[in-house]
Amino acid sequence: MKLNGSQIVMECLIEQGVDTIFGYPGGAILNIYDALYQYGDRFHHVLTSHEQGASHAADGYARATGKVGVCFATSGPGATNLVTGIATAYMDSIPMVAITCNVGTALIGKDSFQEIDITGVTMPITKYSFLVEDVKNLAPTIRKAFRIANEGRKGPVLVDITKDVTAAETEYEKGSDDTSRYVIPSPTDEEIEKITDLINRSRKPYIFVGGGCALSGAKDEIRQLSELMDAPVCDTLMGKGVFSGDHERYTGMLGMHGTKVSNFGVVDCDLLLAIGVRFSDRVIGDAKKFASKAKIVHIDLDAAEINKNVVVDFPMVGDAKEIVSRIVKKLTKQSHPEWMAKIHDFKEKYPKVVATEGLTCPYIIRHIYEQTNGDAIMCTDVGQHQMWTAQYYLFKEPHQLITSGGLGTMGYGLGAAIGAKCGRPEKRVINITGDGCFRMNMNELATASREKLPIIEIIIDNRALGMVRQWQSLYYGGRYSATVLDDGMDYLKVSQGMGAVTYDVNTREEFDGAFEKALKETQRPVVIDCHIDQDKKVWPMVSPGATLEETFDGEDLIEESKKKAKTYSESNEI
Repeated sequence: MKLNGSQIVMECLIEQGVDTIFGYPGGAILNIYDALYQYGDRFHHVLTSHEQGASHAADGYARATGKVGVCFATSGPGATNLVTGIATAYMDSIPMVAITCNVGTALIGKDSFQEIDITGVTMPITKYSFLVEDVKNLAPTIRKAFRIANEGRKGPVLVDITKDVTAAETEYEKGSDDTSRYVIPSPTDEEIEKITDLINRSRKPYIFVGGGCALSGAKDEIRQLSELMDAPVCDTLMGKGVFSGDHERYTGMLGMHGTKVSNFGVVDCDLLLAIGVRFSDRVIGDAKKFASKAKIVHIDLDAAEINKNVVVDFPMVGDAKEIVSRIVKKLTKQSHPEWMAKIHDFKEKYPKVVATEGLTCPYIIRHIYEQTNGDAIMCTDVGQHQMWTAQYYLFKEPHQLITSGGLGTMGYGLGAAIGAKCGRPEKRVINITGDGCFRMNMNELATASREKLPIIEIIIDNRALGMVRQWQSLYYGGRYSATVLDDGMDYLKVSQGMGAVTYDVNTREEFDGAFEKALKETQRPVVIDCHIDQDKKVWPMVSPGATLEETFDGEDLIEESKKKAKTYSESNEI
C-alpha cells in the first residue's frame, strides 16, 4: 500500500511494539505529528515541557520496562535540546531511538531556518545516527535503528528525517529489518574451565557486578554464583539490585562513595570477578593499585572495555548471563569460612549508620524504603542525594534505581520518573532530587500534572549545590564559590503553580506525615521540600586519584585532626 513518510514512521513504530512516545512538536516535524493525530488510538504521546525532558523520559521508560524508549523533536534547537538526554543514555547503555526532523532536502547545507546537522552533533554519543533523504529508505532505516539500539551493548540511535521525506509517498510493506544481526561472542569451553579453575584455587574471592548484569538479566545467575563461590558481592551504581541489598553476602557499593566493607574487601581479595562493569574512575580510584593483590577476571559484552581502564588477568567477552550460567554449571561448591568471617567483621566494624536525631537524607531514604517495602522505583538526580539513595535504599531488583551514572546529569530524575511511571503505572515511582537539580528541569512537574501521574518528588533542600560544596569543604579550604543557593526561591509555590500537591517539612515527624499522605495521592504529583543541614556530607569517601584503602569518613578526619594537634603540641613543648 502507498503511504507518506509520516504514516510510514507510525507503521514502523507499531511494528516495533512501541506504545508510548515522549516529544515536543515544531515546524519541521509537523507532518509526523499530523500522522500521530490520525494514529492517536495506537500510541500514548506524552507532551513534555522541554525536549530534554522528553529524552530523559524515554530513557527512564526504557530502564523501567526493558523496551526501547522513543522520543520526538523538531529541527534546530528542538533536536539539540535532546543532546544531553541522548548522551545520558549513551553513557549508561540505555536503548533509545530519537526521531527528529530537519529542513527539506533542498535546504540542507544552506544555513536554513532551524537547520542543524544533528547527525553530526550526536555522532559521538549514539551507536548510530541516520539522515533519511529518500522516503524509500525510511522504513528500513527505522527498523535498523531499533535493532542497533537493542543489540549487543545497548544504546541510543538517532534518526533525522528531512521534512520533504515525511510528506513524500512510496509503497510500504510490513516487514522487519532483514540485515545481518550482531553476533554475541561466546567463550570456548576451555576459557570457561580456566575461570572455574581460578575460582576453585581462590581463598578470598569477591564478585563485583555492574550495569551489564542488569541489562543481561543475570540476577539469578549471580546469586547462584555467589553461593557456589561462597563469596561476598559488591556493585556499581548501575548494578544496584542485581544482587539484593538485604542479602547477607551483599557488602554495598564499591568506589568513591562505596562502603568501607566493599572497598577494604576488594583491596584484600585474591580474586576479583568483575562482571558487566567498565571500571569507572569513580569506582577504582588509583587504577595502577586497584585490587593489586587479586587476579582480576573481567566479563563484559563490549570488547572495547577490556583493559581500557584496568589491565586484567583474564578477559572474557560475551553476555554476562550466558557466561555466568556456564560457570555455575562447571563450578563445584566452595567454602571460605575465614574470608566470610572477615567480611562479617568488616560489616560489624563499619555499619551504615543513620543519625538518631534531626532530619537527614539517610533517614528520609531509609523511611521511604520501610514504607514502600523496598518495592518502589527510585529515580534520582545527581549529587549527594543520589549517593545517599544508593547507600540507604536496599534495592531488591535490577532497574529499581533509575539514575544518571556515567554522565552525571543534573535535572535527569523528574523526566526519568515520568517515563518510568508511564511504563510501569502499577509501581510507586519516587524521585529524589537536590534543590540545585530541581531548578534544572522542574518544569516537567507540569507534564506530570497534565498526565495525572502521582509521582512523589522529594527535594533534599540544603540551599546549596551539596556535592560541590562538600568538595569545596574538603579540598578548597571552605571557599564556597557559586554553590550557595540563597536567592529565596520558594520551591513549593512554583510546584503548586504547576499543579502539584506540596508539603514543607523540617523534622522527621513532619516528613513521616507528609510521606504518608503522598502515598495516598492517585492523580497528582506530590512535592515534599525537606530542609536539611547545609554541611551534611556523604560518607565514606575516597579522594580523587587515591586508592580504595584510603577510604575515609568524618570520624577519620576528626582522628587525623587530633593526631596533628597532638604532634604540633609535642613539637612545641619547652
